[in-house]
Amino acid sequence: MTAPAPEPQAQAAEAASAAPHWAQLGENTFVAGMWLLYQVHRFLGRWPFLLCLYPVVGYYWLVSPVARRASQQYLQRMQSAHGLWPVMPGWRQSQRHFRMFAQVILDKLLALSGRYRFDSVAVTGREALDALAQRGQGAVVVTAHMGCIELCRALAERRAGLRLNILVHTAHAERFNRVLQRLAPDSGVKLLQVTDFNAATAMMLAERVARGELIAIAGDRVPVRESRITHAPFLGQQAPFPCGPYILASVLECPLFFMGCVHEGTGYAVEFVPLAERVLLPRARRDQAMAGYATLFAQQLERMLRKAPYDWFNFFPFWDQGTPARSGHTA
Repeated sequence: MTAPAPEPQAQAAEAASAAPHWAQLGENTFVAGMWLLYQVHRFLGRWPFLLCLYPVVGYYWLVSPVARRASQQYLQRMQSAHGLWPVMPGWRQSQRHFRMFAQVILDKLLALSGRYRFDSVAVTGREALDALAQRGQGAVVVTAHMGCIELCRALAERRAGLRLNILVHTAHAERFNRVLQRLAPDSGVKLLQVTDFNAATAMMLAERVARGELIAIAGDRVPVRESRITHAPFLGQQAPFPCGPYILASVLECPLFFMGCVHEGTGYAVEFVPLAERVLLPRARRDQAMAGYATLFAQQLERMLRKAPYDWFNFFPFWDQGTPARSGHTA
């Protein structure tokens, strides 16, 4: 007798559980490598830097099937949703995706060291943040792994009195802080490693928001120990998103903003978009409310990526990060 075919939901759950978590794939911008690449550009220029970097990127593309498949999956879903290319993206577009990431690595280093041409960065939506700063009020800013977010950090430190705290969920925060300290000793930007969100963490962040500081947190990666995720439509498919940014804004009782950065012309476009004056998560509608805020974020993310589709740098199975069992209901 032929065994019955597995249910589609079971197949999806199995695929999600088998997919590697993004944190298990490691970071490729470790301290020594970042510093070495910066020195190559500093003393030899951009073309020698790219000549050194592109072969490395090509090799990584060849030997990293998970990242390669994730790139192609993202580009193909972008094509299905918006038809940006004449044909369905394949290996050529995927390689270009990787090369764009390589170029952004250089821009990250230049931005952190203050050597990037900031006159090539167009910023929109900053007026709302300036109004908050004048009132001495902070905010939670939900962002994504898109474009050169380090430009936002650099722009923040160039504005007197604006303090930006970046929440991260891995030990890479301390490494990156060491690079930041070497490149910009007087930086007003701080990376905060938050493994577990507890009362002490909430109190520390509340104090920073009360001082008018911004708390930035990524909304496109599910943390390693995250048990609270929600789902929202993204590129025509339901995708998992962390609940953390919205719970944080609710606890801190502060406004919620979207921040994005993508290539525009020969520079970048940075946008700040208010998502909510106050994040409300009523107990009776908690799941629906978090899904609603995640949908607002996903809509802004998709809108910006339509303009620069190669600017999203999540080289892991994004749509397979979570399972239906790990929903916001477990919060």
